[in-house]
Amino acid sequence: MNFYKPDKLPKLMIAPNGARPMKKDHPAVPITISETVDTAKACFDAGADGIHFHMRDENGKHILDSGLCKEALNELQKKVPKMHLQVTTEAVGRYSPDVMRKLAFDVLPPGISIGIREMIPSRNPSSEDINLYKHLTQAGTKIQHICYEPKDIDLLSNLLTLADIPAEGTWCMFVIGHYSGLLSNPENISPFLVKLKEHKINADWAVCAFANEEMSCLEMAIKLGGKIRVGFENSILMPDGQIAPNNESKVKAVKNLFY
Repeated sequence: MNFYKPDKLPKLMIAPNGARPMKKDHPAVPITISETVDTAKACFDAGADGIHFHMRDENGKHILDSGLCKEALNELQKKVPKMHLQVTTEAVGRYSPDVMRKLAFDVLPPGISIGIREMIPSRNPSSEDINLYKHLTQAGTKIQHICYEPKDIDLLSNLLTLADIPAEGTWCMFVIGHYSGLLSNPENISPFLVKLKEHKINADWAVCAFANEEMSCLEMAIKLGGKIRVGFENSILMPDGQIAPNNESKVKAVKNLFY
């Protein structure tokens, strides 16, 4: 199947479910594949040009499952053929790098997000790591490197060099804050950019953030030349602080606010 693979990172990506939110947190969190597909279509119509989605098992828990990923990608391709589709290798404390690598190799999706410090916890890329990133790049999979702190870019730079992957246009996601309650401070974006400059990585980057501080971080990201990701994975709040009725309402509001 010929999936849509944009040259540039989407300006406004939706992350509608993540690994943690459940129906008890918000009834509009998409859990099943059909719910995820319907949410993707609604968010695309509202202005999102990419989707970062997680698969869930029969109990609604985050799962790295190649078969489910392939099924979801095929259904999404039918409904939103011009939307960038990004799966995840997020470990959530449950999965080893071996399982994460296997998912990536098995699925070879149009897009994939990889937390570089999760995939390479030793911070010393192995031959297996190098082969994975090389294989994905050669297959045309658009990798977005998830960076939780600026020093992750040191690891990213080393990996790109060892894997002989051009640094120009590298897709990155800077996670500002944390699910655990660490505040999302917009001033924490600039240190990532300093690291990119230090390593001469001309990245195509975006930011996601959490809770009440989300909007100030998104605003700062755009001012600094970045892009943004929103959705119930990170926050169920609208720009005015009210609870969003669904993911597409949040996309529409954020697009109107920033674009």
